[in-house]
Amino acid sequence: MELSIDTVLAQAGNGSDDDKTGAIVTPLYFSTAYRHPSLGESTGFDYARLTTPTRAVLEQQLALLEKGVQAFATSSGMSAIDLVFETCLKSGDHFLTSDDLYGGTYRYFDAIVSQSQITYDTFDTVSHLMQKLQSNTRLIWLETPSNPMMKVIDIVELCRQVRRVSPDIVIAVDNTFLTPIFQQPLALGADIVVHSATKYLGGHNDLLAGAVIAGNQLLAKQLMDTLITHGQVLDNFSAWLLIRSLKTLHLRMARHNENGQYLAKKLLNVAGITSVKYAGVGGMISFYLAKGYDVNRFLTRLQLASFAESLGGPETLITIPAIQTHHDMTIEKREALGITDQLVRVSAGLENKLDIFEDIEQAVVGAKL
Repeated sequence: MELSIDTVLAQAGNGSDDDKTGAIVTPLYFSTAYRHPSLGESTGFDYARLTTPTRAVLEQQLALLEKGVQAFATSSGMSAIDLVFETCLKSGDHFLTSDDLYGGTYRYFDAIVSQSQITYDTFDTVSHLMQKLQSNTRLIWLETPSNPMMKVIDIVELCRQVRRVSPDIVIAVDNTFLTPIFQQPLALGADIVVHSATKYLGGHNDLLAGAVIAGNQLLAKQLMDTLITHGQVLDNFSAWLLIRSLKTLHLRMARHNENGQYLAKKLLNVAGITSVKYAGVGGMISFYLAKGYDVNRFLTRLQLASFAESLGGPETLITIPAIQTHHDMTIEKREALGITDQLVRVSAGLENKLDIFEDIEQAVVGAKL
């Protein structure tokens, strides 16, 4: 029988140890080495860089959730990005990326360009992307919704137009903000899905992890070969924590979404906030403080929300992209994207939505000079 995503999540790992103990909760195996029954034989587990019983359960779950053929759990979100780019690009290749991205991703792009003959261009719409395609374009990378401006790109339309012109280009989507609860890029036509699993998938601000899910067997094999060679794998304890976290993903995302939608609507009416950026779904919101409102005074007046760089946890977190997540970008690039010093990003947590709003509202009011 085909199960709903809620059921798949709640059942994560159940039955994975039936042949030994029948444990409901997936066991945690710390071993990095595994005995061979005899010469040329294997239990399926040889060395932890290749696979482990705990990580294998997690990866099966991730592939199932994103409707992929195989998943790879990595040591961080950045290592997940690195796995994709090391697999899909070689010297002389070109890639395209949506213009609004996590700042660390841009930092990575600039690093690989300086170290190789790889080049890239940015795009802001699908039609703009099509104008930027080159004969050596091998990869398209996008975030939707984007960080921090919450731009939405139509994955279906992008894939349709790109496939019509260049069917071999790999299309990769960072799905960190929406998770498979609200968006499944592989089902919409993409080839690869990437997550900073530190965020919503982990959901508790207590683990560092990444995930890459392949939509076809050829890419899965290529990604596996790269992973074995480079070793960007997730440790067993973090894999176990992530299995645990996924069990409540649907419940957590429903609350993040409820709080995000409420805040996006209510913040529009707060004096001192000039505009709100929201994709219409999920728990991520950005807004601009008006001129005459001091950002630091706003931050120091927060009583419930925390001034921190991450997102997707139970606690509401406030980030100032210009000085945190996107500080490595030039001022000119930030300004062109709208990432000004007055831009505030909110990761709506799991607290009562009224409490979150009241805290942000009082901090904004108190930030007036």
